[in-house]
Parts: sequence; C-alpha cells; structure tokens
Amino acid sequence: MPADTDTPLSYPHRNDDYAYRVPTPPRIVVPPPALNEDALPDIHLGASSVLPTPGDAYTNLITTNAVFEWTYERRREAQMVLPYLYLGPMNAAKDEAFLSKEGITMVLGVRQKHEFTSKLMDGALRRTRAAGLEANTVDLANNQDLIHSFPETTTMINSHLRRIHDAQGKLGKVLVFCESGNERSAGVIAAYLMETHEDVDYIKAMQLCQAQRFCVNFDDAMKRVLQGYWDILCARKSVAENARASGQGFQPLSSVKSKRGLERDEDEDMEGMQVDDMERFGGRTFTPFADMPL
Repeated sequence: MPADTDTPLSYPHRNDDYAYRVPTPPRIVVPPPALNEDALPDIHLGASSVLPTPGDAYTNLITTNAVFEWTYERRREAQMVLPYLYLGPMNAAKDEAFLSKEGITMVLGVRQKHEFTSKLMDGALRRTRAAGLEANTVDLANNQDLIHSFPETTTMINSHLRRIHDAQGKLGKVLVFCESGNERSAGVIAAYLMETHEDVDYIKAMQLCQAQRFCVNFDDAMKRVLQGYWDILCARKSVAENARASGQGFQPLSSVKSKRGLERDEDEDMEGMQVDDMERFGGRTFTPFADMPL
C-alpha cells in the first residue's frame, strides 16, 4: 500500500511524546543566593559530629561573607565556610600572611594527575610546610573520582581537627583548595558538610558553598556526583538505624543464609519449582500480553 505522507505516524500502544534528543536525566537546580541583604535567607547548621557544640559560631553562617559584598578580586582569596573550614584557590595556599592571620593549621590540595598542575601545587605545598603547617593532597584522574575520595578527605580534615584540639586545646583550621577554588575543592567542602551535619543535603551544601564563595561553579557533572554521594550517605544511615533498632550489628552478605541451598538434588529442585509456580501463577485469569491488531 502506498504511504500517505500527509498523515503522521500513529503508535496506539505508546502514550508518551516522542523526543528527538538524547535521553538525559533531569537537571538539578540549585537556587542561587539572594543579591540583596534583606532577602538573604537564614541557613542554620545543626550540631556537628566533629567537635563539641561550637555555640554562636554557627549562627546564620550565610551572612559571614554576604553576597552583596562580593567583588571580582575576592576570587583570588579564600573564604570561610565553617569556623574551621576555608575554601579558596591555590594562591591562598601560597599567601603566608593570610595563613598566619586566619590561623590555618592544615592545607588540603585537590589536584588532577597532570604534570603541570602537580608541579604548581607542589610549590604551594612546599611553602606551607616550610611555614610549619600540615599539608596533604588528594590526586584525581578526573572529577568522577571525587565520589571515591570524599570519605578520605573528610577523614583527613576530622583527624587533623581532633589532633589539634587534643594537643593544643584550640580549634584547628583547614584550607581546602584547588587551582581555581571553584570546582573540585568546592565539591570536597560540600561533601564534608553533608557527611558531618545531619540537616544538610546536597542542595543545601552547594548553597552554603556558593553563599560563602560566590564564584563557586557546580556544573551538572559535579551536581550528579554530590547527589550520588548523598544517596550513599542516606543508605548508610538507614542501614545503621535498622541495625540499632533490631539490636544487631552489621552482617556481611556471606553470613546471610540463602533461601535455597545449592546442594539440593535435581528432583527436589523440580518439585520446589512446581510449588513456587503454583503459588505465583495459580488463580490468574488474565493474559499479560495481547497482540496488537494488524
């Protein structure tokens, strides 16, 4: 039969609209900080799992570096996200006057495994070590490796804070930086906020970073990484709560008994399959599929 070119193709078994683009997940929208003082929201953080209650230091952190005071030159400086956690570019790690003024006790560099950027960051780390500060790095092949390094970076920060608090009785301060201070290091800070504060999800963590450092850039890939890590944290928390509720500790998969053993003989397996099929399909009066009319 000749095809009617004026009649659009009809697919009666499909109810959704056809799209001509590559399937992509929905975009993650992070509301930006307000641009005037009156509209600035109050974002409060609950108690931290790292240190004792910090008191007034956590009160309305978003106004510490208000967005309406932001200037382009501040991109080259580091900003305080928490009373003990700073975010900035590599230039801030080289600024001995800034490190001394703010009382920074450790710098954590997040770098990619490229020879040129590694040499630049090595110079900054040597200068901080010469000043008597602790310096650590996390090397990444690409930004997707961040989700595997988040537990490591959080542990580095918390371990240092506890050592300083136990040895000197004061609050240590950590500067997290990358080349620009706007991408990988911001992702590390956002993951740290999610992991150490109960009331901070991945959206709120990105909002806090952007409110303190307005030039932070969370692209779609980084948002997906943080969303995935938030799902991991939620799953871990759910498993821990279920274990506490049941009064049992964590059980590895190898200790869980299977429903059907592998050592059963063939006759027992066939008999079990027949019983299972009767339970699953017995009493059904409909057919799961129907042929479409030609």
